[in-house]
Parts: sequence; C-alpha cells; structure tokens
Amino acid sequence: MTVVVGFTPTPTGKAALAAAAEEAEHRQVDLVVVNSSRGDALNDPGFAQPDDLEWVRSTLQAAGVPFSIRQEMRGREASDEVLDVVAEVEATLCVIGIRRRSAVGKMLLGSNAFRILMHAPCPVLAIKAHPDG
Repeated sequence: MTVVVGFTPTPTGKAALAAAAEEAEHRQVDLVVVNSSRGDALNDPGFAQPDDLEWVRSTLQAAGVPFSIRQEMRGREASDEVLDVVAEVEATLCVIGIRRRSAVGKMLLGSNAFRILMHAPCPVLAIKAHPDG
C-alpha cells in the first residue's frame, strides 16, 4: 500500500507534500513523490532542483515517513507521470496540489489536476496552499 504525491517546488506543491506525508503516516504506508518536466527542466518552475529535493528529503525524514522520489524528464505531461506511478505501485491514495486558474488558462494549458482527478484508479486528495503561501 502506497500514497503517491505529485510535487512541485511551490506553496501548492509543498502543501500537497505535507498532506501526503500526513496520510502516509496515518495509514502506515510508503510515500512516493513524483516530480517531472516535459524536457525544459532548467526553465520549468515545477521541476524540483537539487535544493528542492533536499528539502523534500529532510522534511520526510523528519516526519519519519518511508519514501522514494521519482523525477522524470521524458517530454510527457505531469499528469501522465503521476498516473503511471499510481498504477505501477497500485496506490491507495493520490495527493495533488490545486490552484485557481482562469477558464482561458485551463483551456490553453489543460489541467493536470483535472486529468488526475478523472483518471486515477484510486481516491485523489486535492489540496490548496494556505492563502498566505
């Protein structure tokens, strides 16, 4: 049994990681952290850099949660990476961060969160960042 979290180094991603760690601890299961880029990792604000990954490691170690980190750069949407890991590990829960976007923003850029919500084979917990960041 495993919890999977889609992580970005943003307030929303950090809120999702905190919620996922809490769920993994409560359920006494492992946590898999998924971070990805479509190939432009140096310019992609969602792609975790070494300092971000060190923060993830130290945060989860301090929480005492067994975890692994999967970081992919295969030219695919983040939702595809998360959904593949969810299926691979037969996750019992997927945790994602969500943020408000305009209708035009959703139409032009798509919505990874919506795709995960609709296609995940397990329950999905959607987390908003605290308004203060």
